[in-house]
Amino acid sequence: MSVLEYLKSSKSNNFFLLAGPCVIEGEEMALDIASKVVDVTRKLDIPYVFKGSYRKANRSRLDSFTGIGDLKALEILKKVRDTFNIPVVTDIHTPQEAAMAAPFVDILQIPAFLCRQTDLLLAAARTGRLVNIKKGQFLAPESMKFAVQKIREAGNDQVAITERGVTFGYGDLVIDYRGIPEMQKNDCPVILDITHSLQQPNQASGVTGGRPDMIETVARAGIAVGVDGIFIETHQNPSVAKSDGANMLRLDLLPELLEHLTAIRCTINRFN
Repeated sequence: MSVLEYLKSSKSNNFFLLAGPCVIEGEEMALDIASKVVDVTRKLDIPYVFKGSYRKANRSRLDSFTGIGDLKALEILKKVRDTFNIPVVTDIHTPQEAAMAAPFVDILQIPAFLCRQTDLLLAAARTGRLVNIKKGQFLAPESMKFAVQKIREAGNDQVAITERGVTFGYGDLVIDYRGIPEMQKNDCPVILDITHSLQQPNQASGVTGGRPDMIETVARAGIAVGVDGIFIETHQNPSVAKSDGANMLRLDLLPELLEHLTAIRCTINRFN
């Protein structure tokens, strides 16, 4: 079964989920998060992909945490995959990283700021892994067709698009939900990145802020509009997370949220 087939494998036509910590901080925390999310997603018939960045390249300050070491973090991602028999996804930042990361993961994710980088897109496509392209905060939904075309013209039809908000002034983001059906015209899954859409970037402190209190609001709207999948960063204790703690969902709040979203999806399915 291909990763795309797995994402569509819910017998109840439920959404799929990409979830995990912003960055891999260690093996114990990664396995614990994966274990808890696997339990709830299997009960709710939600195809699940574990998410974790092996390195954070886009940081405001030089002293910000970037990772525990590339190969060490990639080995942890592989252990999550092998332990729970689930796909895993991670970000890449350069063409060289595509070949390095591909043996350890099932999905290569292109960060929003890099979604127009042709060499990076082609390198990711040529690995044969599914390529999840995050839409730039500066791009119209219609423009994402060109990024998708690059993947397909490189001989890879495993591609998805992720909406993660549009820059609104200097320190906020807003979601234009009209973009979801527009991007679905590319005949590929469209994912809503809920937690990154609630970031408040460019803070004077050099640390990104966020609105985690709005996670359920944004998620409910996305499910109602018909997104194929959702993306949520989660952590046992976001207040001590080494990256993006300000906008992450506390892990123990995830099961109830997924129950609510599954109920909404079930209702929506009755009208389709």
